[in-house]
Amino acid sequence: MLSFSYFLSIFSLSSLPTSAIIPKANVSLPIPSSQLVENLCNGKAIQNRRFCLKALSTPEVIAAMDTTQLGTLIMKLGAANAKATLNVYNEIIKKPGSPQALKALNCCVEAYKYAILSFEMVSSELVEDPQTANYDVAVIGPEIANCEKELINAKVQAPRLLAGNRFIKYYVSMGYEITSTLELENPNEY
Repeated sequence: MLSFSYFLSIFSLSSLPTSAIIPKANVSLPIPSSQLVENLCNGKAIQNRRFCLKALSTPEVIAAMDTTQLGTLIMKLGAANAKATLNVYNEIIKKPGSPQALKALNCCVEAYKYAILSFEMVSSELVEDPQTANYDVAVIGPEIANCEKELINAKVQAPRLLAGNRFIKYYVSMGYEITSTLELENPNEY
């Protein structure tokens, strides 16, 4: 009888959800990437494949049915990232600093305003004119490069800004890759 009750207790435990048995860890399981995401993140223009896969692992992105939908979501993510980084720049501008640092920060604020508008504009151009979308996302890069140059010249030391600049470049590379793909998919439509 003891072995039967032992079996019963083990059997009843096995029917519990696994989260009740396995201790919770702060590790989230990755959502499998769609083939669209895999293809994009393996593209030539992608500067950081790991970042690309991680940034595009949201359920909304995984559910993207075609390149245009994926492109629209990438542009939304790029714009959101640019807005978040712009907020950091605006925070830092409020702190006292040298006139040269203020000039550099203001240059970056303008670059990020431009990036936000460009990402939003590209989102609407994806269907109508992928070639223009490709150009519009590509020209964000030099704006951010100029921002970085100004920060270096002004000796602005801000890891959060450097990270934001690096991430925006990754989104630009993802945007460039997706718009290049759309151009290839629709070669004679414009």
